[in-house]
Amino acid sequence: MKRFLLLAVSCWLLAIGYAQRVITVEKGNAKSLLDAVEQANKTNAGKNAKQLFILIPDGFYDLGERVLTRITGHNIALIGQSMEGTIIQNKPDIKKEGISKTAIFQNRGTNNYLQDLTLKNALDYYAAGAAGRAVTLQDKGLRTICNRVRMLSYQDTYYSDNDRSQFYFQDSEIHGTVDFICGDGDVWFERCKIVTEKRTSDGRGRNVIAAPKTSKTPWGYIFNHCTVENIVSNFEYARGWNGTPHCIWLYTTLLTPEKLNVNRFDTRGMNTVLSDFKEYGTMDGDGRDITPKANELTFRMTKKKQEGDKEIISEQSYTDETILTEVQAAKYTIRNVFGCWQPDQIIRKMEKKAQKLMKRL
Repeated sequence: MKRFLLLAVSCWLLAIGYAQRVITVEKGNAKSLLDAVEQANKTNAGKNAKQLFILIPDGFYDLGERVLTRITGHNIALIGQSMEGTIIQNKPDIKKEGISKTAIFQNRGTNNYLQDLTLKNALDYYAAGAAGRAVTLQDKGLRTICNRVRMLSYQDTYYSDNDRSQFYFQDSEIHGTVDFICGDGDVWFERCKIVTEKRTSDGRGRNVIAAPKTSKTPWGYIFNHCTVENIVSNFEYARGWNGTPHCIWLYTTLLTPEKLNVNRFDTRGMNTVLSDFKEYGTMDGDGRDITPKANELTFRMTKKKQEGDKEIISEQSYTDETILTEVQAAKYTIRNVFGCWQPDQIIRKMEKKAQKLMKRL
């Protein structure tokens, strides 16, 4: 009898522990998803909280005009059933567009993890006028991992909003038009698909993939073995936003290399000319190396200041070679960039856990 009671109590405690660590969202129910995030934030309020999983079945989760749903807890894993089938969408009013106003999720936690889902900001970009800043994930956290996460928008699709951040993307997909991967920190993109959409409704204009403003971290944005798919408009790899922006492209596959503008990077700095923009091992769709032997660029910025009835114009410039040598390229490794943090190893462990948990759906 005692053994039976002990077994019953043990099972009960195990069930409570499971309930605390796993929250299952009702299929296609946006309120259930929001409730799950709120519950996870409370349960994992402490940075040392144990891993908590939010399981999200395939379905369409329509958040309407809701923006900036905060993820404030730590060690929270949002696991969808599939990247194409689990879709979380908001559609902000175009009158409220803005890089810090429109995000689906605003992450403020540490060691949070997203896998197998789509974040879609459906703001009416082409009706928004001069700017249509519509963010999917505004990340103010630290050491976020996105594994097989698709982000759909146009301008400012992904915003790394922590100047001391470390973030990691693997096998993910990011769509946009201008500055659609932007912000601070050290961010590594591994085997990601980067899709440049139409800059305007008729396809005219040019796209810029990345707009980093990295200054307090040494590495910046690193794209490794990524593929760039171009829809219509010409594009450039990156332009400088602020500070000393770093943006490195390694072993990139360009499906339409003829659409990459001649300079490859935008030399017109927004607020800086000190741009560390580099590439190495660029290939076409057939795997042929199409990296230029040299591509020295001069980055320029013009500033205007009014002093009384006079307009003072000052110009700054900075010249740099954008093609890395083999030795220079070799220093860009996950270990060098992140030190003791090994996000690629974490993904392997998380995938095994997620696979077991998703069988319960």
